[in-house]
Amino acid sequence: MEPWLTRVFGSAEAVREQRLIKVSNRVTGEATLFAPLRARRPIDGASASGDLAAEIADTADDPFCDPESGTPAHEFGRVRGRRMITGANAAAADAYHAVLVFDEHDPLAFDADLVADLFATGREWAERAQRADPSATNYLALWNCLWRAGGSIVHGHAQALLGSGPHYARLERFRQDAQTYQATHGANLAADLGAMHLDLGLAAGTTVITLASLTPIKEREVLVIGQPGMDERDRSFTDAVARVLVASRDRLGVRSFNLALWRPPLAAADGWDGIPPIVRIVDRGDPLQRPSDIGAMELYGTPIVGSDPYDVIAALG
Repeated sequence: MEPWLTRVFGSAEAVREQRLIKVSNRVTGEATLFAPLRARRPIDGASASGDLAAEIADTADDPFCDPESGTPAHEFGRVRGRRMITGANAAAADAYHAVLVFDEHDPLAFDADLVADLFATGREWAERAQRADPSATNYLALWNCLWRAGGSIVHGHAQALLGSGPHYARLERFRQDAQTYQATHGANLAADLGAMHLDLGLAAGTTVITLASLTPIKEREVLVIGQPGMDERDRSFTDAVARVLVASRDRLGVRSFNLALWRPPLAAADGWDGIPPIVRIVDRGDPLQRPSDIGAMELYGTPIVGSDPYDVIAALG
């Protein structure tokens, strides 16, 4: 196998002697196995066309190209942003579930203004939905860019959900971990995550911290962390998110990603005082490759990542 190993991995010795690193967060239970050689493993099943721009252009007549006829409206109507409009998700995942359809078809044609508009339009939609149902206060904004990230329609769009009861599970777990950490150490978990990554050279910023995660859920995960009580529509926060997205696209070659906005409920609730707005962004791999980036280890074991967080933070500038 040595000729093949040399061609694929650089040398046979690189395979014989591999350095694996496991990082665990003892507070949240998150952990990641860093296996750099896996980023170089051969992948079968690339798209026949090899032209992502052409594949995007070929879908220009999808339902979101005319959202006012291609999506239903909520009973309280639509919210029109500067560069997007809301509709009701026909396959709802919660009591209130919106799609925020961008004016631009190309899902990769985003900039700082679109990101700011997304956060403003999503929040206005959530507040209208809450007025219709005051018991629904748990707001979650999502952006699944292209099919590798779970986007079923190519046209640029994001989603917003509003529900009642306990917050969405991952965010509720973070709140519980933060409460335990505060009680045990007398410190804010989100702030200490940012400070720790700053100390290690894996973060940048002051009021808003951008960090390349030491326990990424998958490749090149980045967190943007605001301050407790900060509004996620604050331009310093949305600009930080936009810088990550633009740098990921333009410097790291990211074409498909998941983004989630974590924030406390819209109505005051116990246990949320120290939770700032947090955005998590993760690369989902090349949309033109057939194999999934997630397997049994990610679902039932510990995520395996091939990218180096120090390369990620360097690319973010």
